Amino acid sequence: MNLLHTIAAFVVALGILIVVHEYGHYLAARLCNVRILRFSVGFGRPLVIWRLGPDATEWAIAAVPFGGYVKMLDEREGPVEPHERARAFNRQSVWRRLLIVAAGPAFNLLFAIAVYAGLFMYGLPEARPVAAEPPKGTLAYAAGLRAGDTVRSIDGQPIETWQELRWRVIQGALQRESLAVEVINERREIEQLKLDLTAFPAAEFEGDALERIGLRLYRPALEPVFGAIVPDSPAERAGLKTGDRVRQADGKSLATWDDLVRTIRERPATPLRLAIERNGERFSVDVVPEAATVNGMQIGRIGAAPLVPASHAERILVRVRYGPLQALAKSCEKTADIALFSLKMLGKMLVGEVSWKHLSGPVTIADYAGQSAQMGWISYATFLALISVSLAVLNLLPIPLLDGGHLMYYAVEIIRGSPVSERAMELGQRVGLALLLFMMAFAFYNDLNRLFSG
Repeated sequence: MNLLHTIAAFVVALGILIVVHEYGHYLAARLCNVRILRFSVGFGRPLVIWRLGPDATEWAIAAVPFGGYVKMLDEREGPVEPHERARAFNRQSVWRRLLIVAAGPAFNLLFAIAVYAGLFMYGLPEARPVAAEPPKGTLAYAAGLRAGDTVRSIDGQPIETWQELRWRVIQGALQRESLAVEVINERREIEQLKLDLTAFPAAEFEGDALERIGLRLYRPALEPVFGAIVPDSPAERAGLKTGDRVRQADGKSLATWDDLVRTIRERPATPLRLAIERNGERFSVDVVPEAATVNGMQIGRIGAAPLVPASHAERILVRVRYGPLQALAKSCEKTADIALFSLKMLGKMLVGEVSWKHLSGPVTIADYAGQSAQMGWISYATFLALISVSLAVLNLLPIPLLDGGHLMYYAVEIIRGSPVSERAMELGQRVGLALLLFMMAFAFYNDLNRLFSG
């Protein structure tokens, strides 16, 4: 995906999530009869402004897209007409102020729940939880997991997809747990295994932790035939089509799809000559794999998927679909799991058990936005839900300047029976600004490190 498409996918994602977050503040303020002066998507000088409603609220799109705000009537920011004072934010009870501030992150969580529920009802093609042979010496191999084993449950919780397996094992690794894993082996026998993650080192979270544990998705040997070509990808620009069979790559014969993938991954941004067979005719095509950074390593991608025979598809894929109530329950559970996992990861970072290198900034998020948009609307919607949860968690941190900082002040006010002093709030704002600038600088440093270290 080219740079313009990546930027567009990122800006659209930011716009959607900012509107969702700020609309939560806006709606709660309206319910509390607080006057809204401006609803802005973006910071800085407004590019366009509309004035709508009985209060002539300004709806603005500003120049800097990294955020937004809802400006409410407030006596602390300027004189207010006597007849309007009851509608000023600062005149509201502490419980109303708390509701208005908490509504922003709450709407981000509700948005994620709605997206996940919609996806669960639509039905998603997912990989079955079937394992490939773990490398000797890994924790998965020591547990007794072998090629073709299908994971049925972990600690008594049913596992239907590889994504569920991945999520549960990563949580177990973070908590350093010992997991009870029930599998069905290739002989259709049920086995009870113990995956001991109690000694899994925090340093192993660098890169793909699941790979280091030894868990790999089972993939049957596929022929090097294209089953799908991603629009506007290097493969499409090179003229490749579905059904094309790759005979050679730079003169080297290929027997399987994995051979082709391995060759492409090793050639980021480097021209690659493919010998193609199409409808009995043979010819050569030059393709330049686009560079992508994955787990700190730069790899090549051309934007193509293999042709999967129906017999293989039944073995490795399952379509997961739920009714409305079950989808809602699953989406709430998934949203809560992601939020709690994010908090645990942050806690591990603070005590030094997990590296701060996992903190991502706008460059990495933009890259993920572009990649997910390229893969289709389902991947992009999943990305939006994930980032929406992350945004909610970030905003709920008890750091002044964030929503969580204001909620902390209101909690103190409820306990003490009086507001936090202006001086204490001003000091808190300075500390909060310093913390946020540090986090932003570190995240941006990580972005640049990922970008140039591959």
